[in-house]
Amino acid sequence: MDRAEHVHGQFLKRVASGDLPSCNTAEQSLNPADLVAIYEAQLMSRQLDRAGRFLQSSGEGFYTIGSSGHEGMAAVAAALRPTDMAFLHYRDAAFQVMRSKQLPGQTPLWDILLSFAASADDPISGGRHKVLGSKELNIPPQTSTIASHLPKAVGAAYGIGLSRRLQPEFPEVPKDSLVVCSFGDASANHSTAQGAINTAGWTAYQGVPLPLLFVCEDNGIGISTPTPEGWIAERFRNQPGLEYLSCNGLDIIDTYNVTKRAADFIRRYRKPVFLHKNCVRLYGHAGSDIQSAYLDKQEIERSETNDPLLHGAALMIATGCMTSAEILNTYQSIEARISRISAEVTTRPKLTNPDEVMESIVPPRRKVPSITPPSASARQNLFSEDDRAIEQPQHMAKLLNWALTDLMLEVPSIVMAGEDIGPKGGVYNVTSKLHKRFGPNRVINSLLDEQSILGLSIGLAQTGYLPIPEIQFLAYLHNAEDQVRGEAATLSFFSKGQYTNPMIIRVAGLAYQRGFGGHFHNDNSLAVLRDIPGLIIACPSSGLDAVHMMRECVRLAREEQRVIAFIEPIALYMMRDLHDEGDKKWTAVYPAPGEGEPIKLGDIGQFGRGTELAIISYGNGYYLSRQAERILASIHKIKCRIIDLRWLAPLNEDAVLKAISPCESVLIVDECRRTGSQSEALMSLVMEGSRKRKRVQRITADDSFIPLGRGATSTLPSRDVIVSAALALLELEEN
Repeated sequence: MDRAEHVHGQFLKRVASGDLPSCNTAEQSLNPADLVAIYEAQLMSRQLDRAGRFLQSSGEGFYTIGSSGHEGMAAVAAALRPTDMAFLHYRDAAFQVMRSKQLPGQTPLWDILLSFAASADDPISGGRHKVLGSKELNIPPQTSTIASHLPKAVGAAYGIGLSRRLQPEFPEVPKDSLVVCSFGDASANHSTAQGAINTAGWTAYQGVPLPLLFVCEDNGIGISTPTPEGWIAERFRNQPGLEYLSCNGLDIIDTYNVTKRAADFIRRYRKPVFLHKNCVRLYGHAGSDIQSAYLDKQEIERSETNDPLLHGAALMIATGCMTSAEILNTYQSIEARISRISAEVTTRPKLTNPDEVMESIVPPRRKVPSITPPSASARQNLFSEDDRAIEQPQHMAKLLNWALTDLMLEVPSIVMAGEDIGPKGGVYNVTSKLHKRFGPNRVINSLLDEQSILGLSIGLAQTGYLPIPEIQFLAYLHNAEDQVRGEAATLSFFSKGQYTNPMIIRVAGLAYQRGFGGHFHNDNSLAVLRDIPGLIIACPSSGLDAVHMMRECVRLAREEQRVIAFIEPIALYMMRDLHDEGDKKWTAVYPAPGEGEPIKLGDIGQFGRGTELAIISYGNGYYLSRQAERILASIHKIKCRIIDLRWLAPLNEDAVLKAISPCESVLIVDECRRTGSQSEALMSLVMEGSRKRKRVQRITADDSFIPLGRGATSTLPSRDVIVSAALALLELEEN
């Protein structure tokens, strides 16, 4: 039996006969018009589900996840303000429909059905995904929200709380707003959810404002796996720093009243609340899922008996807001209206070519106020302790520290976050003194959770700040890579550029460290970042480049709203010498803002003009290639040119091909592993893009983790290996 049609038939039959559940009207506080509006939103949500199933069965719609059984979210929306940013569970169509009723001129049925049909006219995603969302309604789109949206909801709530202490450059919501984040009972068990909820409690426990409402929609099952009865309440009832409330999601009045109480508490005390809302799931999980494959008939019928639309009908009749005839007439008129719209949306245009699909991967540019250079006195105050040092050549760590200091002085909306970046100044002192100079509101010492660090930053970006989070070691990024891949990098794509989260993720990484070992501190793989569409990957090889590239990254984030991974080679942080001890050829004098030659996105570096051999590299590989070049030139009389990529994504292919064009031989030096490294793309580029066929070879790290001790560099390219490879490529013998 088609359970959806069975539920539909039972609704018509039981409303007509008056066979309805009992209801309690004692706590009724809503006026009749508002109560009717909520119930109408529930009816619309149900009929949208039916239309989605029909569109899918007729080949005009696509994979859908229904909201039937979760219609109580309409009452949650009614209790909140349209200015409250909402990160929604995929079953919350009723929330979006109800919120649309709170603002004039909204067309929720048309908008959601366009999404069902994957039409290019879909106002939120442009046909890229079936998502809930609306810029006007402050509902950022979520794609497959298996808890991955919780960390950024915490970040957005933190940003709203922070706005009373630090004005964002691009404010998105009023300072008295809150953030609502909804999810299912099964998702609550995900490590991402556990981490985000823990972070919320950890933050609030310390008295930090965090206006956040978690809504756990507990329907008792995750796809086919039951949630143990009482589990959600026991797990979250006594969470430190988190107020716990519960409501009956089948009861409009109870859901509204409890949500209103939660919202009032949050706005007054600026503390988070966990709202446990019980509900049911009607039909299967999604798409072609059939509940009878894993639930017995009695369990299925028990849920259907508790259809929230039947509970709502009983309330409407008991309060005199609607008669049974009016309910059925409204339900059927909505069905007819949706049927007409469904026929229309199938005729609307679809995405048909790659350019259309990829149009919103890169966010749109925005107008930004020009940066006012800080006054001499302001800089003098900040740099007073470094007066003498700033005039002397310094290594990368020190130069980056000064660059970040100047940038934070110039752009007050920059907020840094990460483990140990505060008073300690980071593991490598790159953030030294920043906490002292700018305070805890702008230099946030985070808890030990990379997902929360990145989620905080995504949320801060969505509330108007420019976050620069730090991931302490490259390998630690793997603990939270979905926050970059599935959240930060996709937001513009799935919202047609209406929502963005510009940020610069500083990542200390790569190999060649002395004293540290193991893959967690010497991780030489960037593969996790290289295939993320739209992500910029910057990797400076020298301190001077790091300064200019960081300044360009701030420009890219502010003006072009880009998400950037800024990879900082740890082994080069303190590097001073290039060839001989004491030569200080890997240091530079710090260029004050406006001084020196800027490095724009895609600008490559080049050392030497030789035409016998071109060496392409980056990071530590470029440093080692410079060492090898002296040997090749002085001993073997080989004239080289060395190309420093600087920007690994997007790769400036034209600039690279132009730089190597005079050379017949090309050597690619990649410190990352042979499989999945930049060298693979470079080999293809040289072979496919060069007008004249070239001799090309690559040397890379072995496909191995890095050990501790003397063997730490044995799997990596070295100066001598580069020399040998160059001679072999040129068919010359070593002396």
